[in-house]
Amino acid sequence: MLKDKIVVITGASSGIGAEIAKLLSKQGAIPILLARSIEKLHQVAGQISGKHDVFQLDVTSTKQVNEVMNAILDKYQRIDILINNAGFGVFEEFIDASLEAVEKMMDVNYMGMVRCTKAVLPAMVKNKSGHIINIASVAGKLATAKSTGYSATKFAMIGFSNSLRHELLNKGVLVSTVNPGPIDTPFFDTADPSGHYVKEVKWMMLTPQKVAKEVVKVINHKKREKTLPFSANVGVKLYQLFPNTFDRLMGNVLNRK
Repeated sequence: MLKDKIVVITGASSGIGAEIAKLLSKQGAIPILLARSIEKLHQVAGQISGKHDVFQLDVTSTKQVNEVMNAILDKYQRIDILINNAGFGVFEEFIDASLEAVEKMMDVNYMGMVRCTKAVLPAMVKNKSGHIINIASVAGKLATAKSTGYSATKFAMIGFSNSLRHELLNKGVLVSTVNPGPIDTPFFDTADPSGHYVKEVKWMMLTPQKVAKEVVKVINHKKREKTLPFSANVGVKLYQLFPNTFDRLMGNVLNRK
């Protein structure tokens, strides 16, 4: 099903982006790895035996996004799948947060996704074929303390995805979101430099390999949305049904950042 599919992956120099690229290659796809660090991209590419490609990309640059996506389209004639994975987080109380950090998260996590989607969507619609997968977060479904800026970017990603999905009905282009809980990646080097939050949630942290497998399942089964792990999905559904009760009973547990 994925053989020879051209799959563009942002944030592919480490973590789940790198693991997605490796897994897709094993299934016969042609992953196109994008990230700011060309050195790290080549390190990941060295672990991929099948056909692949790398392009340096900073998703905060509209000019560079357009140039890179156009270069990929010129070289391969199409982009079958776009995986918007680039992102980072800073966990701190809003009263102490800098506006610069909040703006940067929105620029990378949300606007980076918007720029990349905007650049590839016309070709997908023209071909009446394509799949956009946005890597959001449980934080975009269930906000907790010290994640005001980060959660806002992920809520925005999910809202954008849900709206775009409606616009693309009957146009041959699918939109999916994947909402993972905490993942054992370098993400927390920036998000939680003290290590306190990681220590609290270590028991439920996902591996990058596990999330990558779920992303590929979303692609193969054309799923609308996937929230993981199971406990997080249950929590999200309970919060949607009983928000006041959930806040009262689970607030202190979820706020252990």
